[in-house]
Amino acid sequence: MTQEVSIRIERSFTAIPPELWATLDGAGRYKPGGSYNPFNAHGFLSALEESGSATAETGWLGHHLLLEDAAGTLIGAVPCYLKSHSRGEYVFDHGWADAYQRAGGRYYPKLQAAIPFTPATGPRLMVAQGRHQAEVRALLAAGLRQVTEKIGASSAHVTFLPEDELAAFEGQGYLHRTDQQFHFLNAGYRDHDDFLDTLASRKRKALKKERRAALENGITIDWLTGTDLTESVWDQFFAFYMDTGSRKWGRPYLTRDFYSLIGERMADDILLVMAKRNGRYIAGAINFIGGDTLFGRHWGCIEEHPFLHFEVCYHQAIDFALAKGLKKVEAGAQGEHKLARGYQPVTTHSAHFIAHPGLRRAVADYLEHERREVEQIGEYLGGHTPFRKGERQCRDD
Repeated sequence: MTQEVSIRIERSFTAIPPELWATLDGAGRYKPGGSYNPFNAHGFLSALEESGSATAETGWLGHHLLLEDAAGTLIGAVPCYLKSHSRGEYVFDHGWADAYQRAGGRYYPKLQAAIPFTPATGPRLMVAQGRHQAEVRALLAAGLRQVTEKIGASSAHVTFLPEDELAAFEGQGYLHRTDQQFHFLNAGYRDHDDFLDTLASRKRKALKKERRAALENGITIDWLTGTDLTESVWDQFFAFYMDTGSRKWGRPYLTRDFYSLIGERMADDILLVMAKRNGRYIAGAINFIGGDTLFGRHWGCIEEHPFLHFEVCYHQAIDFALAKGLKKVEAGAQGEHKLARGYQPVTTHSAHFIAHPGLRRAVADYLEHERREVEQIGEYLGGHTPFRKGERQCRDD
C-alpha cells in the first residue's frame, strides 16, 4: 500500500456511524451464509457502551483504532479498550500482572483488542471490503503496537482472533497464546438423529436418555427470535442471567438495558432457547446467529432440573444449527462436559505484545510450555470423542 495512512483513536464507539462500520468485512450482513460475525456488528458493540456494560466506569474505556487513508476513508479498524483490570476477558493474565507489579512495574492500564465479555472467535483486524487484506492487517497490527508504546501501556492483548490473523501479529513481535474450546462441527447432518447415528452405541443411548430426562416434569422448549423478543421476554431472561451470573461472577457484567438495545438493533441475529414449565419460563440461553455459526453465550435458570442446562445450551443449539444449515456451534469458554455431547476440541488463539523486555521474555517462556500443554490436551481429548471409531474423519471428508 503506497498511499499515506494514519491511525485515529475513537474513544466512543457510538461516534462511529453504523453505515461506515458496516463497510468492514464481517461487520455487515453483505454475505449471508459467509463471514458475518454478530459480535463485530455495530449494534452489538454500541449496545455494550450505551447500556453502561462496557464503559470507563466499568474498566472498559473505548480506544478503538481506525485506519484511514489521506482522504479520511476508513481502511480498517480494531475494536479496542483501555483496561484497568483483567475481568471479563476469558484469557487469563492475572499471573502476569501480579508478577510484574511485584517486580515494581505497572501492568494497568493495558490495551485489550477484544469483544467485551465474549469468548468467541472473530475478526480483530477488520479490513474494509475491497482492500488488500494482508497489507491492511499488517498496518493494523503495527498500529496497535505503536499506540501501546505511545500511551505507555504495559501491553496489548488480542484475544479470540482467527488463526489466519496470527501472521500479522507475529510479524510485529507479538507472542502467540493458545487455549481450548469445544465446538459442534456440522458434517452435513440432515438432523439430530443423523448426527446421533455417528456416535458409538453406548454414547448415543446415553444422550437420548439425557434429552428425555431433561424434559420431564412437563418442561417444553421454545425458540424465540426476531419479533418474539419482547420486553417481557427480556425481563424474564434477565432474571435468569442475574441469578446465575451473581453466583458465578459476583456481579454480572451486562445490564438490563443491554438486552433491550440488542433486541431493537439485531433481533434477527439472536436466538433465545427458553424452557417453560407450568405456563412460565424457568430457564433460558442466549445465542447469536452468524453467517455460518451459532454462538452460544450464557444461560440462567430459576428452577433446577436434571440435565436441563445441557438440553437448553447444547442439544437445542445443535438442533437449531442443523435446521438452519449452519456449519458449527461455538458454545463458549471451557467445559469438557461438552465433549460427551458431540462438541469437539478446537484450539483458540490470542496475540500479546509486552512492552517491557524482561516481562516479555518471561511470558514468552511461559507460553512456549503452555502451547505444548494445550496441544497435548487437545490430542488426548480428540481421542475421547463419542464418535464411532473413524466416523468423524469420514464425515469431514
